[in-house]
Amino acid sequence: MEIGIIGSGNIGGALARHLTTLGHRVSVANSRGPASLRQLAAETGASAVTVEQAARAKDVVIVTIPQKAVTQLPSEILAESSAIVVDTGNYYPSRDGRIEEIEGGMAESEWVATVLGRPVVKAFNNIVAPSLASHAVPAGTPGRICLSVVGDDEKAKGVLMALIDAIGFDGIDAGSLADSWRQQPGT
Repeated sequence: MEIGIIGSGNIGGALARHLTTLGHRVSVANSRGPASLRQLAAETGASAVTVEQAARAKDVVIVTIPQKAVTQLPSEILAESSAIVVDTGNYYPSRDGRIEEIEGGMAESEWVATVLGRPVVKAFNNIVAPSLASHAVPAGTPGRICLSVVGDDEKAKGVLMALIDAIGFDGIDAGSLADSWRQQPGT
């Protein structure tokens, strides 16, 4: 698959490593530009690109940035994309500032979908980066970690659960995007 990752922090870096190892064509971007991603690209084989280029990935675009940064993405960045959009973020008011819609009861991923103007699937937000990076194991291994996936598109959730399985975790369908609050920190 052709996969774009917007965000090169601990989660984005771990996903780039896993997905390139699986043979996917991965492009990774951050707010500092491709030059800042040379080391990650060299380590993983992913292509260091601009945010706009990562958003053009054909199959999956993973948005793995702080919630406050979602509003800083170029407007309409995903308007013409037919890719599955994945939100890995969690809302922390101490980091992200107060987001009134979320504080008013809107599920975080519903807010992300509204800001991006695209449906999203929520995944990879309920595992810490070191575990994502190092606790992947083959299917059937006792104690294999399970990661939940929520969204309103059954096909998109199926694609994500297959990716999660290939990476080395069990995927579980945890319901609709409105249910995503159940896998947020503090719930």
